[in-house]
Amino acid sequence: MTPANEVRKSKAERTAEAREKARLIREAQLKKDKRNKLLIGWGIVAAVVAILVIVALVVTTSMKQNAPIADQGPTPANGNAHGGVTLLANTDVAKSEPTTVNAADVPDKPATVPAQVVAPGAEAEAGKPVKVVLYIDFICPVCKDFESKYNEQLTSLRNDGKITVEYRPLGFLDSRSTTNYSSRAANVAACVANSSPDKYAALVDTLFAKQPAEGSAGISDNDLKKMVTDIGAQDISKCVDDKTYRPYVAFTTKEAAAIGVTGTPTVFVDGKQWGKGDSAQTPFPDFLQAAIAAKG
Repeated sequence: MTPANEVRKSKAERTAEAREKARLIREAQLKKDKRNKLLIGWGIVAAVVAILVIVALVVTTSMKQNAPIADQGPTPANGNAHGGVTLLANTDVAKSEPTTVNAADVPDKPATVPAQVVAPGAEAEAGKPVKVVLYIDFICPVCKDFESKYNEQLTSLRNDGKITVEYRPLGFLDSRSTTNYSSRAANVAACVANSSPDKYAALVDTLFAKQPAEGSAGISDNDLKKMVTDIGAQDISKCVDDKTYRPYVAFTTKEAAAIGVTGTPTVFVDGKQWGKGDSAQTPFPDFLQAAIAAKG
């Protein structure tokens, strides 16, 4: 009910007021829409900038990881001139003085695989434990399978002083990752051999336990660095960032191909290749025990 003293508005006035309210509502909505458009616009700009930054980081990382590697470079302390680190009993490794290797000095791989592959430095030595030399690739599933089957036996015999176990990591399967993971992981192994040789065996075990899938990017350098510190080894960040032993890995990979190694793992016991020729049907434990027995 309208109070008696209130002046009743005319229809024209009421219409004018309604129009004014509608105008104010429209203006408010337009301002809100404008604000939203600005926010959306800036959001899109921010998203584009973020994407460009990510792309730039990916491209930069990829360029760094795929940059050409020098032919010549140092070997790590405790790593021999054929790319190997030799494990003795417990956490001991064979000592060796750092030297320089040059992949340009290595001949190209032969046109045909030789009937008998001769691995330099893998031959038997009188009065010394049996030498087991393993050419491996850290992204190779067959290498991981070999380790899972025989690592316990190899470790036991090594700790008993009956054998030594030498790992020669290769970059054979760099094409099976998008970041040259094989060579990057081998470089990490060389870095650890140089600064924390007592952790080398633990690192090999960890790299195989956490092996990435073929075709993936592999484990990042930062995660590899963390893996190293997690096993109690010294920080190797500079060694990894500087790719200190990538020429060493390249040399080892080229030398392996030059002697006729065509895949991983390729295994030698006192210089004789397992799984080829007369040993093609011989289980590895039997092949190894025969060599130990022959040493008396």
